[in-house]
Amino acid sequence: MRKTDFVNGEFYHVYNRGVDHRGVFGDSFDIDRFYQSMQEFNSVDPIGSIYENAFLLGRGTSKSPKLVNIVAYCLNPNHYHMILEQLVDGGISEFMRRLGGGYTKYFNNKVKRSGVLFQGLFRSKHINSNEYLLHLSAYVNLNDRVHTADDSLGRITSKLSKSSFGEYMGSGGEGFCAKDIILKQFNDVRDYEKFSLGSLQDIIARKKDLKELAGLLLEDSA
Repeated sequence: MRKTDFVNGEFYHVYNRGVDHRGVFGDSFDIDRFYQSMQEFNSVDPIGSIYENAFLLGRGTSKSPKLVNIVAYCLNPNHYHMILEQLVDGGISEFMRRLGGGYTKYFNNKVKRSGVLFQGLFRSKHINSNEYLLHLSAYVNLNDRVHTADDSLGRITSKLSKSSFGEYMGSGGEGFCAKDIILKQFNDVRDYEKFSLGSLQDIIARKKDLKELAGLLLEDSA
């Protein structure tokens, strides 16, 4: 049973990874398919099959009210992160059900496999302060760079990822993120960029410190 109760108007960090840590995006077509699904499944009214529109990224979006505001996202080879604001009752759960189910069906059909693709129900955490929201937006927007700094995944992540950071910076097309929720709190885009890159360095440093601490603890217990 899910511990998080989703409330309209509140923000949540939503994330999941491939079952057994497997890759869920094998190439740029997979990334585009998931990205399109994020846009088209975000509709109160059902949209039906997305199959015939799988890679028509320029197709018009539904006029139906949205289930959620997508504030930021990052798609990595074996996992994803999103910041969502629920707009209607049950909005996050319905959006994630459509997204996970639709993409799993597409991916399994493509690679001729069966069964679950993601590791159980998506994980979620309530964002309980504005400061947390701002720092988390930097973490999610730059999550691919966090992993690029990690040699165990970096070479793969740098080649196969997609995030909303370009959309925030004005270099990634119009997109669909409700980025003004974050950007209106800064003087301009460059101010947010400086804030985000500073947060990234802190995150990378903390990851390194935690790894070194884990190594010391293992040595002490040997």
